Amino acid sequence: MRRVIDAACLQKGGPLVKNLYKILLLNMAGILLFLSWYPPQTGYWYVIDSQVFFFFNHLLTESQAFLYLVAFTNLRPFDVAAFLFMLGIFIYYYRQMDAKGRHWMLAMGATMLITAVIAKQFDLWVQFDRPSATKFFSDAGVAVNRVSQLTGWNTKDYSASSFPGDHGTFLMIFTFFMWRYLGRRAFLSGLAVVLAFSLPRIMSGAHWFSDVYVGAVSVNLIVLSWMLLTPASDWIIHRLMKLRHWE
Repeated sequence: MRRVIDAACLQKGGPLVKNLYKILLLNMAGILLFLSWYPPQTGYWYVIDSQVFFFFNHLLTESQAFLYLVAFTNLRPFDVAAFLFMLGIFIYYYRQMDAKGRHWMLAMGATMLITAVIAKQFDLWVQFDRPSATKFFSDAGVAVNRVSQLTGWNTKDYSASSFPGDHGTFLMIFTFFMWRYLGRRAFLSGLAVVLAFSLPRIMSGAHWFSDVYVGAVSVNLIVLSWMLLTPASDWIIHRLMKLRHWE
């Protein structure tokens, strides 16, 4: 089950040279995707964002079941559910490993966290404040439905800075690590988690559609290409295992 780290992957230049063309293409795709969206609230991404927001926003008053589904999935404790689903996928593969394989998976999990910290630096570096859809339209004098006001629940439906979508960014990192190291089935399981747990924030208006599918995707096209298509992730896993005397 576990993909054994090939010693050749740790040699200087091997996979980096081999994948450099792909890495540069993915980096360019990430930059172009971001530039196709910037500046915000302009162009076709604004049209898409607005249509997605108002589609779900109107549904809040048309269906009580939908309203309370959105409210429940945007409660703060529900954020833990995404972590538990990812943990469940991780444990499923962890339990299939021998002792050394389990140590390897723990090191791989730590490498995912390191990658998430790196990805977060893009957000801190850009320092880009984009209000959520609910705040943007409310400030513009447009009447919008707020889940928290309609239900009286303390839900996440408003943000002063929503770009890029942190949830989507971290969920995508998990998903592509699963694909890189554990294969297609693990990737599809992770992808289901991405779709299921990034959608509630979009439905409530706490995030725009493009916060996730431009912001998170563009960041990960750059970060994950360097992390997963070079020896970087393998090297970090190898070093962590050596540091813990797991090899």
